[in-house]
Amino acid sequence: MSKNNDTSTSHNVDGERSRTIETDSLEIFAKEIEKVQDALPKKIAANPENVEKGLARLVLTLIELIRKLMEKQAMRRVEAGSLTDEEVERVGETLMKLENKMKELKDIFGLKDEDLNLNLGPLGDLL
Repeated sequence: MSKNNDTSTSHNVDGERSRTIETDSLEIFAKEIEKVQDALPKKIAANPENVEKGLARLVLTLIELIRKLMEKQAMRRVEAGSLTDEEVERVGETLMKLENKMKELKDIFGLKDEDLNLNLGPLGDLL
């Protein structure tokens, strides 16, 4: 006796549909694998340059997210008047230096702003 096929559809973080099928039937499993086989890469291109650039992309994306959050928080505090003039100047200088360093690092790794874009779900895109 085989278990009935249990199929469910959901959406991943990128908003793409994904499907889960649970079955005890090897034939059904093999057919499902054949359906998705063309979508999968034939081989993974793993070389030191790709790994380094991929890691740089991930780290810079996280730094950019944190930078944007810090910038928004700083603007809220400036608008609320909770910072002294000296603190506003220091925050502004720090954020400018961080932005310049980000540009430098993106140039070093051959990345553009759109390479660091991150879909934040209901919040929209990072950039």
